[in-house]
Formats: sequence, structure tokens, C-alpha cells
Amino acid sequence: MKLVSWNVNGIRACVNKGFYDYVKEVDADIFCIQESKVQAGQIDLTIDESYEQYWNYAEKKGYSGTAVFTKKKPLSVRYGMEEDYEPEGRIITLEFDHFYLVTVYTPNAKRDLSRLDYRLEWEDRFRQYLLELDQAKPVIVCGDLNVAHQDIDLKNPKSNHGNSGFTEEERGKMTELQEAGFIDSFRALYPDKTDSYTWWSYMAKVRERNIGWRIDYFLLSSRLKDQVREASIDAHIMGSDHCPVCLEIDM
Repeated sequence: MKLVSWNVNGIRACVNKGFYDYVKEVDADIFCIQESKVQAGQIDLTIDESYEQYWNYAEKKGYSGTAVFTKKKPLSVRYGMEEDYEPEGRIITLEFDHFYLVTVYTPNAKRDLSRLDYRLEWEDRFRQYLLELDQAKPVIVCGDLNVAHQDIDLKNPKSNHGNSGFTEEERGKMTELQEAGFIDSFRALYPDKTDSYTWWSYMAKVRERNIGWRIDYFLLSSRLKDQVREASIDAHIMGSDHCPVCLEIDM
């Protein structure tokens, strides 16, 4: 089974920058996007008809939002965590026979860290949500988690220490999630691989020089570790300030 996750930073813009070509090329069984930035009815995404589409829209226009396109019909679909509702459209959970698939767009702490406290509280609720799912079936989590976990996960760790996405608090929450039983599929296969990033600033020449951060992930219940065949980063794919990440797994 092949899964793909991509923060498209606005799906309407991304479809004009090769989105359809990539969907066709990668031919994923499940394709997840984050930061769709649309409301219901604002786009008719005419991808392969073999895909079922599930969208979670943010209440705020032009903000956040997630979607999942899947060739296999899920047993159930849930939006959000506690109340099947997520006002910022950040979470979709699909239940399949042998696993749960959760796509997520984790809240950004903001440059001035004004949303850090909310982010940390949200992280605790999200971890608990995943643990509850994991009691029933293994879980695959994908999306933009808005944190570079270790120094190896960004080009300039020293100068970015304490900045949004690389605070000790945010990194600590990722550590807690992994200690709770969720592995980082990419690092499980490539623990020492450097210069592997999924997001780059729009500043001039930053992407060309590969001055990036790895903040997009496939995490999975640790008992799925031996079923992972490949975890990769399609850094050559443009169309967004993020690139797609991929997981191949025997399910």
C-alpha cells in the first residue's frame, strides 16, 4: 500500500502548478493534503474517479483545511477529535479493516509564539486521541506536524533554536508522542540521513540551496514498524512551499 501526504498551501493554486500530474504519477492508494485553504463548493477537484474524497473545511475562509483521497472505501470517517468537529479543519480520521489513517495539520505556534500554549494543549489532546484509536487498531498518522524534532531535521538548528517549530516545548511534545508508541517512519529507516527536508521558506534561493526543515511526517504505531517498506521525501516536486512525503507499507 502506498500513501502520500502533502501540505499544498492552497489547493487552488497547487492545481495550477502540477498537482494533477503528481497525483497521476505517484498513483497512491491514499493521498492526503493539508492547508487546502478552501470552503465547500470552492473547488471541484476532478482527480481519478477511483478516489473517494473526504474534506474537512475550516470555518475561517482561506485558512487551514485537510482532505483525503482514497481508492479504498473506509469503514467510517471522523472529522476532528472529541466531538467529530474541528473548527479549523485540521483532522480527518479514516477507519479501515486493519488500521486507522489520520491526516493532521498541527497548529502553528506563530512567529511570536503567541499560540504556543494553545499548541501544547492541543498536542496533549491529540496524543490522547491517537492512543485511544491505537487501543482498537494500529494507527498511521500523516501530515504537517509543524515541528522539526531533532537538530538533523533542519539546516540551521543553532540559529533557529527557540523559534516557532523548533522550541524545546514543541520538540518535547514530539518526543512524548514517540515515547507513547508512535515511530517516525523516515527516521526508523534513515536515522542519520541529513539534508532531508519537506519545507522551505519562500525567501530567495532558499529552496535552491536546500535550506529547509523536515516538518511533514508519517508516524505509525510501533507494531507496524516491520511492515514499512519505504519512507521517502519527494523534494523535487514543486507547487507548494512543502513537498510530498510518501510511505509504502504492507497492510
